Amino acid sequence: MFGKLKSRPDWQLALAMSGALRVFYSAVAAAFLPFLHPDPVLIHSNELTENLPSPYGLHYALLGIWERFDTLWYLRIAKSGYDLPMAVIFYPLYPAAIRLVSKLMPVMAAALLVSTVAAFFSFWGLLRLASESSEVGKFRTLLLFCAWPTSFVLFAGYADSLTIALAVWAVIFGREARWEAAAICGLLAGAARPSGVLVLIPLAMMALRSRQARSLVVALTPLGVLSYWGWLRWSGRTSVVGAYRLYQGMTMVPPWTGLADALRLIVTKHDALLAIKLGLVVLVATVSLRPPRAEARTQLRIEDRAFALALILQMLMYTGRPLLGAARYMLMVYPAFLFWGACAEHWSGKKFGFYVTALGFLNLAWMWAFLSWSLVL
Repeated sequence: MFGKLKSRPDWQLALAMSGALRVFYSAVAAAFLPFLHPDPVLIHSNELTENLPSPYGLHYALLGIWERFDTLWYLRIAKSGYDLPMAVIFYPLYPAAIRLVSKLMPVMAAALLVSTVAAFFSFWGLLRLASESSEVGKFRTLLLFCAWPTSFVLFAGYADSLTIALAVWAVIFGREARWEAAAICGLLAGAARPSGVLVLIPLAMMALRSRQARSLVVALTPLGVLSYWGWLRWSGRTSVVGAYRLYQGMTMVPPWTGLADALRLIVTKHDALLAIKLGLVVLVATVSLRPPRAEARTQLRIEDRAFALALILQMLMYTGRPLLGAARYMLMVYPAFLFWGACAEHWSGKKFGFYVTALGFLNLAWMWAFLSWSLVL
């Protein structure tokens, strides 16, 4: 079956993978349900948990089980807008999409549908960016991306798959000199998550290299995030940075301070989870920023490396709860997966299978902890 899939057009491979993973993660979540016994105190220490659905029945197994952590905020914003001060942390594009789709179906189903469709475009875009690799290399790039720890979040009620899809397609359109489409995708990415605005970096570098007057439109990319910040100020709401400080205990600092804080907690508090997160960040940084290998068909461009560096530095710019969400934020660093996949096309089947299996088990372990309310992504 895999041999047939590898020879399919990119969009068909992406569609098959996104459909299969949607079914797989829904089935795994339902299978986990009888064994999940989260501590009620742990649940209610989180926000917005006073009206959680009853954990019984098919409806809960398929939909309600995904109502965790940030998803509760996105659903709240989709229903009621920014009626609570902490809600400003969550950018508006994803809840707006949920609100639109929820006119046709239950709101949680709408959230999962939006994420699944966005995952399809993320997969398709990643395959397009890996076009210099062989069929084997492209397929392995996608498998590594799908097996990455916390990659299940692409199919949960989170904004990650939407942000990644918009950023990846912004880069694709920029490479094709379709500057207006690139600017629109970049603008929307900034309205989905704060890291989305960083796609301005590769777009600006490509635009400067092209020397086309039309490329100046990419300068509009920051309007997505700036419009949201402006609306918060105009409406008298707390800024995003202020909300992180007040409600999450997180303060913006230089990247080296955030890194030092993470190392301090690992050494003094023996924080194993934080050590794993830092290890994943180091792995992605090493793969994204190392010199290209001669045997790899896909050579990362300077704009890809600059984008990866910017994303990694942004993750280190908070202290208080260092590297919160870092494992899933690594999914947006597409250059790492392009390089890794290009190298993987030369690996033996056993070596590649070992890597994918190890990552996949860690991904499912993270999913278990997420569904058990014991791990904030």
